[in-house]
Amino acid sequence: MKKLLAGAAMALALATGPAMAASHADNSVKLQLQWVTQAQFAGYYVALEKGFYEEEGLEVTILPGGPDIAPPQVLAGGGADAMLNWMPSALAAREKGLPVVNIAQPFKSSGLMLTCWKDTGITGPQDFKGKTIGVWFFGNEYPFLSWMSQEGISTDGGDDGVTVLKQGFNVDPLIQRQADCISTMTYNEYGQVLDAGVSEDELVTFKYEDMGVATLEDGIYVLEENLKDEMFKEKMVKFVRASMKGWKYAEENPGEAAEIVLEYDETGAQTEAHQKRMMGEIAKLTAGSNGALAEEDFQRTVDTLLAGGSDPVISKQPEGAWTHEITDAALQ
Repeated sequence: MKKLLAGAAMALALATGPAMAASHADNSVKLQLQWVTQAQFAGYYVALEKGFYEEEGLEVTILPGGPDIAPPQVLAGGGADAMLNWMPSALAAREKGLPVVNIAQPFKSSGLMLTCWKDTGITGPQDFKGKTIGVWFFGNEYPFLSWMSQEGISTDGGDDGVTVLKQGFNVDPLIQRQADCISTMTYNEYGQVLDAGVSEDELVTFKYEDMGVATLEDGIYVLEENLKDEMFKEKMVKFVRASMKGWKYAEENPGEAAEIVLEYDETGAQTEAHQKRMMGEIAKLTAGSNGALAEEDFQRTVDTLLAGGSDPVISKQPEGAWTHEITDAALQ
């Protein structure tokens, strides 16, 4: 998905080198999103609009992302105190020298899936052989490669393998029949396929969560060096506590949360119908999370990445890549 464009700019991020975000002594917090303002980030906008950050004495600035913005680069350069990132991107950054640490995990489940034309005869992974499948790269390919490796299916094409199409950030390859399946998110691109006039009866979907190859998405990350600063840690405790309050409010009031997101969308590109549908799906992914990273979910992600074919996104078990210190204090 678009959000993992961060991986494409990783080299630049690492070249920048770690830099502490400014003004740890004040109450300001800058959060860098992975993509543009949308319901994927509703919890933070709700916390801002409802005054949850203000109640904690924080002045929070939410920085929208975009195709030319790499959150790890922004974090490394001191342009943000915290970033949102998918764990494959974050763990790759850490292994390559940018010491990012997961301090909270609002998303419990993955929204990544493959969406296929039913008339191709695909009913399960065994039917992928001989088919063309659209896959997002920049780190997103690893769950797919791991999945295919576990299924014993080659990704080099041919009748006994799959042909991998490097998918752009749209659903055109499916609509235009360039691919039999494409990568979609439950809360975004799948809806775009339906909006293009395709009925659900014409499709078959495979959620990575159901396939056992899902990786964690949309975690909150900071630079490890900053966690040595007690004032910074105190701000992060307050930030995580207020953010999770925002997320739980959004889960319980999805319609209102979507409307709040629209109020903060300065581009005017989002529609009410799309954002309400997105928020409904996002609520399913944050459900069950109190913000604390579950160790078993972290290990499942790591195992998936380590099994990602001949060129895995990480080469060894990460050390120090997450901490419960912030959520332990925030949840008291």
